[in-house]
Formats: sequence, C-alpha cells, structure tokens
Amino acid sequence: MDLFTLFTLAVGLSMDAFAVAICKGLALRKFSLKNAAIVGLWFGGFQGLMPLIGYILGVQFKSRITAIDHWIAFFLLGFIGVNMIKEAMSREEEPADASLSAKNMLLLAIATSIDALAVGVTFAFLSVQIISAVSFIGVTTLLLSIVGVKVGSVFGTRYRSKAEFAGGIILILLGIKILMEHLFF
Repeated sequence: MDLFTLFTLAVGLSMDAFAVAICKGLALRKFSLKNAAIVGLWFGGFQGLMPLIGYILGVQFKSRITAIDHWIAFFLLGFIGVNMIKEAMSREEEPADASLSAKNMLLLAIATSIDALAVGVTFAFLSVQIISAVSFIGVTTLLLSIVGVKVGSVFGTRYRSKAEFAGGIILILLGIKILMEHLFF
C-alpha cells in the first residue's frame, strides 16, 4: 500500500474520532491542550490497536479466501463508508458530554474505531507493513482528534456531519480503488 493511499485511509478512519472530538470540544467549551491530548491519545490509541487486531484475525483466514480478498475489502470499506454517510445525514443530535473519565473515553474510543477493526482484516489480504500502517493511522487520528477538540471549542457542531460524510466517501473510494486494482491491473 503506497503512502498516499495509507494517508487517505488514515484520514477516512479518523473522521468518526474527529467528529466526536469536535463534540468533546463543544462540551468542554474551553480548550485545554491536556484535555485535547487525553481525547487524542484515547482515539489514536484505539484507532491504531483495532486494525492490528483485525489484521491478526484476518491472517488466520487469509489462505482460505485469497481469491476473493479484493471483494471482501471492497464490501467492508463500502459498508463502513455508507454507514458513516448515513450517520452524517441523520438529523439526530447526540448530546455533548464533557466527561473525560476512563469509562466514557473507553466506550467512545471503541465506538469510533470499530470500522478500523474491519479495515485491519482487509490489511491481511493486502501488501501492508502492519506496524507502520497502524502507527500511521494512530498518529493521524491522535492529531486530528486534538484538532477536533480545538475546532469544537471554537466552532461547535457545525463541521461534525461534514467530517463523517467526507470520511464515508473516502472509505468507499478506497474500496473501489482496491477492487479496480485487483480486477484490472
């Protein structure tokens, strides 16, 4: 996987965490680098850990489904992308919660990184240096989460749905790219 594709994937996966970080920034109201770092470390850590777990699981099945791996990647990324777009277009507003407790952040970190678990499964079928990839995804999410807290403290929820929508489009396009590369190149 080339660096541009990995960067695009990392940004796409980070959009859920970015959107929730915006909400955290809104709830916290006053920006603090310490609070932003807490949010970033939770989200970045889990966004890096989940694809590693997915990769380990995917490697177990790789030999059995190599012939259809590109279709699996396409459907998983497409499904995740469509769900992100649906969520972005939903009129439901989630209440802003200022808590940075371990329990609260753990639940949010898992919720925002479940899609990364599925992407990790697809990594098992692609040429990916897994440690570099998950580190890159984790750091990208960490940085975007810190920015999200700042954006939320300044602008509020105005950009939340746009971030989720953009992330969904990115993941769908990556799924199509993987499928096209395997079928036609």
